[in-house]
Amino acid sequence: MKFKRWAAGIAALLLILSMGLISCAKPAGGTPEDNPVPQEEEEEEEIVSYKFGFSCISMENPYYETLEASIREAIEESGSTLISRDPKGDSTAQIQQIRDMIADGIQAIFLCPVDWEKIAPALTELKEADIEIINLDTQVQDREEVDAYVGSDNINAGVICGEKLIEAAPDGGQVVILECTTQNSIIDRINGFEETIAGKGFEVVERSETGGKKDEAKTQMARILKEQDHITAVMCGNDQIALGALEAIEEAGRSEMMIYSVDGSPKLKQELAKDGSLVVGIAAQSPINIGKSAVTVALQIMNGERYEKETLEEVLFIDRSNVGMYGVDGWQ
Repeated sequence: MKFKRWAAGIAALLLILSMGLISCAKPAGGTPEDNPVPQEEEEEEEIVSYKFGFSCISMENPYYETLEASIREAIEESGSTLISRDPKGDSTAQIQQIRDMIADGIQAIFLCPVDWEKIAPALTELKEADIEIINLDTQVQDREEVDAYVGSDNINAGVICGEKLIEAAPDGGQVVILECTTQNSIIDRINGFEETIAGKGFEVVERSETGGKKDEAKTQMARILKEQDHITAVMCGNDQIALGALEAIEEAGRSEMMIYSVDGSPKLKQELAKDGSLVVGIAAQSPINIGKSAVTVALQIMNGERYEKETLEEVLFIDRSNVGMYGVDGWQ
Protein backbone atom coordinates (compact mmCIF):
# COMPACT_ATOMS: atom_id res chain seq x y z
CA MET A 1 0.00 0.00 0.00
CA LYS A 2 2.82 2.34 0.88
CA PHE A 3 4.53 1.39 -2.38
CA LYS A 4 1.48 2.29 -4.46
CA ARG A 5 1.15 5.64 -2.71
CA TRP A 6 4.88 6.30 -3.31
CA ALA A 7 4.61 5.36 -6.99
CA ALA A 8 1.55 7.55 -7.45
CA GLY A 9 3.43 10.48 -5.87
CA ILE A 10 6.35 10.03 -8.20
CA ALA A 11 4.01 9.92 -11.24
CA ALA A 12 2.25 13.09 -10.11
CA LEU A 13 5.58 14.86 -9.63
CA LEU A 14 6.75 13.87 -13.13
CA LEU A 15 3.48 15.14 -14.60
CA ILE A 16 3.88 18.51 -12.91
CA LEU A 17 7.50 18.82 -14.08
CA SER A 18 6.63 17.95 -17.68
CA MET A 19 3.81 20.51 -17.75
CA GLY A 20 6.18 23.14 -16.44
CA LEU A 21 8.68 22.39 -19.18
CA ILE A 22 6.00 22.63 -21.84
CA SER A 23 4.79 25.96 -20.54
CA CYS A 24 8.36 27.35 -20.56
CA ALA A 25 9.15 26.19 -24.09
CA LYS A 26 8.86 28.77 -26.92
CA PRO A 27 6.02 28.04 -29.29
CA ALA A 28 6.84 26.83 -32.77
CA GLY A 29 6.06 29.29 -35.52
CA GLY A 30 4.89 32.78 -34.59
CA THR A 31 6.56 36.06 -35.62
CA PRO A 32 10.27 36.62 -36.27
CA GLU A 33 10.34 38.51 -32.98
CA ASP A 34 9.19 35.33 -31.23
CA ASN A 35 11.90 33.26 -32.88
CA PRO A 36 14.90 35.48 -33.53
CA VAL A 37 17.70 34.01 -35.68
CA PRO A 38 21.16 34.76 -34.39
CA GLN A 39 22.87 37.17 -36.78
CA GLU A 40 26.57 37.23 -37.44
CA GLU A 41 28.01 40.70 -37.16
CA GLU A 42 28.97 42.07 -40.60
CA GLU A 43 32.49 43.35 -40.88
CA GLU A 44 32.71 46.89 -42.23
CA GLU A 45 34.60 47.09 -45.53
CA GLU A 46 37.85 48.93 -45.04
CA ILE A 47 38.33 51.87 -47.44
CA VAL A 48 41.91 52.06 -48.68
CA SER A 49 43.16 55.58 -49.30
CA TYR A 50 45.98 56.50 -51.66
CA LYS A 51 47.88 59.69 -52.39
CA PHE A 52 48.06 60.54 -56.11
CA GLY A 53 49.95 63.24 -57.97
CA PHE A 54 48.92 65.07 -61.15
CA SER A 55 51.27 66.84 -63.57
CA CYS A 56 50.23 68.02 -67.03
CA ILE A 57 51.66 70.29 -69.72
CA SER A 58 49.91 73.51 -68.70
CA MET A 59 46.71 74.30 -66.85
CA GLU A 60 46.43 77.40 -69.04
CA ASN A 61 45.07 74.98 -71.63
CA PRO A 62 41.40 74.36 -70.67
CA TYR A 63 41.75 70.75 -71.82
CA TYR A 64 44.10 69.99 -68.93
CA GLU A 65 42.01 72.01 -66.51
CA THR A 66 39.02 69.82 -67.36
CA LEU A 67 41.12 66.64 -67.26
CA GLU A 68 42.39 67.48 -63.77
CA ALA A 69 38.88 68.24 -62.53
CA SER A 70 37.60 64.91 -63.85
CA ILE A 71 40.44 63.01 -62.18
CA ARG A 72 40.06 64.91 -58.91
CA GLU A 73 36.34 64.19 -58.69
CA ALA A 74 36.80 60.45 -59.24
CA ILE A 75 39.82 60.23 -56.90
CA GLU A 76 38.06 62.01 -54.04
CA GLU A 77 34.92 59.88 -54.52
CA SER A 78 37.14 56.82 -54.00
CA GLY A 79 38.36 58.19 -50.67
CA SER A 80 41.86 59.05 -51.91
CA THR A 81 43.64 62.39 -52.33
CA LEU A 82 45.16 64.24 -55.31
CA ILE A 83 48.08 66.68 -55.35
CA SER A 84 48.22 68.79 -58.53
CA ARG A 85 51.12 70.83 -59.90
CA ASP A 86 51.20 73.09 -62.96
CA PRO A 87 54.57 73.44 -64.76
CA LYS A 88 53.09 75.98 -67.21
CA GLY A 89 54.77 74.39 -70.21
CA ASP A 90 58.26 74.31 -68.65
CA SER A 91 59.85 70.85 -68.75
CA THR A 92 62.47 71.76 -66.13
CA ALA A 93 59.78 73.01 -63.75
CA GLN A 94 57.79 69.81 -64.32
CA ILE A 95 60.70 67.61 -63.29
CA GLN A 96 61.28 69.64 -60.12
CA GLN A 97 57.60 69.57 -59.24
CA ILE A 98 57.58 65.79 -59.66
CA ARG A 99 60.54 65.56 -57.28
CA ASP A 100 58.59 67.65 -54.78
CA MET A 101 55.60 65.31 -55.07
CA ILE A 102 57.84 62.29 -54.52
CA ALA A 103 59.02 63.96 -51.31
CA ASP A 104 55.38 64.58 -50.37
CA GLY A 105 54.79 60.83 -50.43
CA ILE A 106 52.66 60.27 -53.53
CA GLN A 107 52.10 56.60 -54.38
CA ALA A 108 51.11 57.06 -58.04
CA ILE A 109 51.09 59.89 -60.56
CA PHE A 110 48.95 60.96 -63.51
CA LEU A 111 51.51 62.38 -65.92
CA CYS A 112 51.28 64.26 -69.20
CA PRO A 113 54.84 65.32 -70.13
CA VAL A 114 55.69 68.82 -71.30
CA ASP A 115 58.41 67.25 -73.42
CA TRP A 116 58.11 63.55 -74.21
CA GLU A 117 61.93 63.14 -74.31
CA LYS A 118 63.11 65.48 -71.54
CA ILE A 119 60.78 63.87 -68.97
CA ALA A 120 63.09 60.79 -68.85
CA PRO A 121 64.98 61.71 -65.59
CA ALA A 122 61.68 62.16 -63.74
CA LEU A 123 60.48 58.75 -64.91
CA THR A 124 63.65 57.16 -63.54
CA GLU A 125 63.23 58.86 -60.16
CA LEU A 126 59.56 57.86 -59.96
CA LYS A 127 60.41 54.20 -60.62
CA GLU A 128 63.24 54.28 -58.08
CA ALA A 129 60.73 55.55 -55.52
CA ASP A 130 58.35 52.68 -56.46
CA ILE A 131 55.67 55.12 -57.66
CA GLU A 132 53.16 53.93 -60.27
CA ILE A 133 52.99 56.04 -63.45
CA ILE A 134 49.75 56.53 -65.39
CA ASN A 135 50.78 58.35 -68.58
CA LEU A 136 48.02 60.60 -69.95
CA ASP A 137 47.17 62.21 -73.29
CA THR A 138 50.65 62.47 -74.78
CA GLN A 139 52.99 59.52 -74.46
CA VAL A 140 56.52 59.57 -73.08
CA GLN A 141 59.27 58.45 -75.43
CA ASP A 142 60.22 55.34 -73.43
CA ARG A 143 56.84 53.68 -72.97
CA GLU A 144 58.33 50.80 -70.98
CA GLU A 145 58.93 53.24 -68.13
CA VAL A 146 55.21 53.77 -67.44
CA ASP A 147 52.68 51.37 -65.95
CA ALA A 148 49.74 52.39 -68.14
CA TYR A 149 48.72 54.86 -70.83
CA VAL A 150 45.28 56.48 -71.14
CA GLY A 151 44.49 58.92 -73.94
CA SER A 152 42.65 59.58 -77.16
CA ASP A 153 43.18 57.72 -80.42
CA ASN A 154 45.32 60.56 -81.75
CA ILE A 155 46.32 58.94 -85.02
CA ASN A 156 42.66 58.43 -85.87
CA ALA A 157 41.96 62.07 -84.96
CA GLY A 158 44.38 63.14 -87.68
CA VAL A 159 42.94 60.60 -90.12
CA ILE A 160 39.42 61.98 -89.61
CA CYS A 161 40.56 65.54 -90.34
CA GLY A 162 42.36 64.37 -93.45
CA GLU A 163 39.31 62.50 -94.72
CA LYS A 164 37.08 65.54 -94.20
CA LEU A 165 39.54 67.78 -96.02
CA ILE A 166 39.56 65.42 -99.00
CA GLU A 167 35.76 65.59 -99.09
CA ALA A 168 35.78 69.39 -98.89
CA ALA A 169 38.57 69.86 -101.49
CA PRO A 170 38.51 66.82 -103.82
CA ASP A 171 40.90 68.53 -106.26
CA GLY A 172 43.55 69.01 -103.59
CA GLY A 173 45.27 72.28 -102.66
CA GLN A 174 47.87 73.99 -100.48
CA VAL A 175 48.11 72.99 -96.82
CA VAL A 176 49.76 74.61 -93.80
CA ILE A 177 50.57 72.47 -90.76
CA LEU A 178 50.97 74.00 -87.30
CA GLU A 179 52.49 71.41 -84.98
CA CYS A 180 54.33 70.72 -81.74
CA THR A 181 57.18 68.22 -82.00
CA THR A 182 57.67 67.85 -78.22
CA GLN A 183 54.20 66.36 -77.69
CA ASN A 184 53.66 62.84 -78.95
CA SER A 185 49.88 63.31 -79.09
CA ILE A 186 50.24 66.13 -81.62
CA ILE A 187 52.90 64.22 -83.55
CA ASP A 188 50.45 61.31 -83.94
CA ARG A 189 47.65 63.63 -85.08
CA ILE A 190 49.79 65.28 -87.72
CA ASN A 191 51.14 61.92 -88.93
CA GLY A 192 47.63 60.53 -89.27
CA PHE A 193 46.56 63.62 -91.19
CA GLU A 194 49.51 63.63 -93.59
CA GLU A 195 49.28 59.92 -94.32
CA THR A 196 45.59 60.34 -95.17
CA ILE A 197 46.00 63.23 -97.62
CA ALA A 198 49.12 61.80 -99.27
CA GLY A 199 48.59 61.24 -103.00
CA LYS A 200 45.31 63.19 -103.01
CA GLY A 201 46.58 66.32 -104.74
CA PHE A 202 47.60 68.25 -101.62
CA GLU A 203 50.91 70.04 -101.08
CA VAL A 204 52.22 71.00 -97.65
CA VAL A 205 53.56 74.46 -98.44
CA GLU A 206 54.54 75.33 -94.86
CA ARG A 207 54.85 73.64 -91.50
CA SER A 208 55.75 75.44 -88.31
CA GLU A 209 56.60 74.65 -84.70
CA THR A 210 54.27 76.34 -82.20
CA GLY A 211 55.10 74.68 -78.89
CA GLY A 212 51.39 73.93 -78.67
CA LYS A 213 50.73 77.52 -77.60
CA LYS A 214 48.17 79.99 -78.90
CA ASP A 215 50.44 83.07 -79.00
CA GLU A 216 53.22 81.27 -80.85
CA ALA A 217 50.70 79.81 -83.31
CA LYS A 218 49.40 83.30 -84.01
CA THR A 219 52.93 84.60 -84.61
CA GLN A 220 53.83 81.76 -86.94
CA MET A 221 50.55 81.97 -88.87
CA ALA A 222 50.97 85.72 -89.39
CA ARG A 223 54.41 85.09 -90.88
CA ILE A 224 53.11 82.34 -93.15
CA LEU A 225 50.27 84.51 -94.45
CA LYS A 226 52.79 87.05 -95.72
CA GLU A 227 54.62 84.32 -97.63
CA GLN A 228 51.70 82.36 -99.07
CA ASP A 229 49.23 83.93 -101.50
CA HIS A 230 46.72 81.11 -101.29
CA ILE A 231 46.10 78.49 -98.61
CA THR A 232 43.44 75.80 -98.91
CA ALA A 233 43.57 74.46 -95.37
CA VAL A 234 45.38 74.82 -92.05
CA MET A 235 45.79 71.68 -89.93
CA CYS A 236 46.31 72.52 -86.25
CA GLY A 237 47.68 70.11 -83.65
CA ASN A 238 45.27 71.31 -80.95
CA ASP A 239 42.59 73.92 -80.29
CA GLN A 240 44.96 76.44 -78.70
CA ILE A 241 46.98 76.41 -81.91
CA ALA A 242 43.80 76.77 -83.96
CA LEU A 243 42.62 79.78 -81.95
CA GLY A 244 45.96 81.52 -82.49
CA ALA A 245 45.89 80.76 -86.21
CA LEU A 246 42.32 82.03 -86.48
CA GLU A 247 43.21 85.35 -84.87
CA ALA A 248 46.11 85.87 -87.28
CA ILE A 249 44.00 85.00 -90.32
CA GLU A 250 41.15 87.30 -89.30
CA GLU A 251 43.52 90.17 -88.58
CA ALA A 252 45.08 89.69 -92.01
CA GLY A 253 41.65 89.84 -93.63
CA ARG A 254 42.05 86.47 -95.34
CA SER A 255 39.05 84.21 -95.87
CA GLU A 256 39.92 81.56 -98.47
CA MET A 257 41.11 78.79 -96.11
CA MET A 258 39.59 76.11 -93.87
CA ILE A 259 40.86 75.39 -90.35
CA TYR A 260 40.91 71.86 -88.90
CA SER A 261 41.87 71.03 -85.32
CA VAL A 262 41.89 68.34 -82.63
CA ASP A 263 40.44 68.78 -79.12
CA GLY A 264 36.83 70.01 -79.04
CA SER A 265 37.21 72.84 -76.53
CA PRO A 266 34.19 75.05 -75.81
CA LYS A 267 35.93 78.13 -77.22
CA LEU A 268 36.76 76.59 -80.59
CA LYS A 269 33.30 75.01 -80.83
CA GLN A 270 31.85 78.49 -80.34
CA GLU A 271 33.93 79.68 -83.30
CA LEU A 272 32.87 76.66 -85.33
CA ALA A 273 29.20 77.40 -84.68
CA LYS A 274 29.42 80.89 -86.23
CA ASP A 275 28.09 81.31 -89.76
CA GLY A 276 30.94 81.72 -92.20
CA SER A 277 33.61 80.68 -89.67
CA LEU A 278 36.94 79.56 -91.09
CA VAL A 279 36.93 76.75 -88.49
CA VAL A 280 35.19 73.91 -90.34
CA GLY A 281 35.93 70.79 -88.33
CA ILE A 282 37.30 69.42 -85.06
CA ALA A 283 38.29 65.87 -84.19
CA ALA A 284 36.96 66.04 -80.66
CA GLN A 285 38.22 64.17 -77.64
CA SER A 286 36.79 63.96 -74.13
CA PRO A 287 39.07 64.89 -71.21
CA ILE A 288 36.18 63.99 -68.90
CA ASN A 289 36.11 60.38 -70.10
CA ILE A 290 39.89 60.15 -70.21
CA GLY A 291 40.04 61.31 -66.59
CA LYS A 292 37.48 58.74 -65.44
CA SER A 293 39.22 55.92 -67.32
CA ALA A 294 42.59 56.96 -65.90
CA VAL A 295 41.31 56.77 -62.33
CA THR A 296 39.76 53.35 -62.95
CA VAL A 297 43.10 52.05 -64.24
CA ALA A 298 45.06 53.72 -61.42
CA LEU A 299 42.91 52.15 -58.70
CA GLN A 300 43.17 48.75 -60.36
CA ILE A 301 46.96 49.06 -60.31
CA MET A 302 47.04 50.18 -56.68
CA ASN A 303 44.67 47.39 -55.59
CA GLY A 304 46.69 44.72 -57.36
CA GLU A 305 43.93 43.99 -59.87
CA ARG A 306 44.17 43.26 -63.59
CA TYR A 307 44.21 46.35 -65.80
CA GLU A 308 44.66 47.45 -69.39
CA LYS A 309 48.17 48.59 -70.25
CA GLU A 310 46.80 50.95 -72.91
CA THR A 311 43.36 52.58 -73.04
CA LEU A 312 42.41 54.63 -76.11
CA GLU A 313 39.27 56.73 -76.01
CA GLU A 314 37.54 57.21 -79.36
CA VAL A 315 37.36 60.63 -80.99
CA LEU A 316 34.44 62.06 -82.95
CA PHE A 317 34.16 64.68 -85.69
CA ILE A 318 32.30 67.90 -84.95
CA ASP A 319 31.34 70.34 -87.70
CA ARG A 320 28.68 72.99 -88.15
CA SER A 321 25.99 70.37 -88.82
CA ASN A 322 26.27 68.64 -85.44
CA VAL A 323 27.95 71.13 -83.08
CA GLY A 324 24.57 71.88 -81.49
CA MET A 325 24.29 68.25 -80.44
CA TYR A 326 27.49 68.45 -78.40
CA GLY A 327 27.01 72.01 -77.12
CA VAL A 328 29.45 74.90 -77.04
CA ASP A 329 29.52 75.59 -73.30
CA GLY A 330 31.51 72.57 -72.16
CA TRP A 331 33.55 69.55 -73.18
CA GLN A 332 31.90 66.45 -74.59
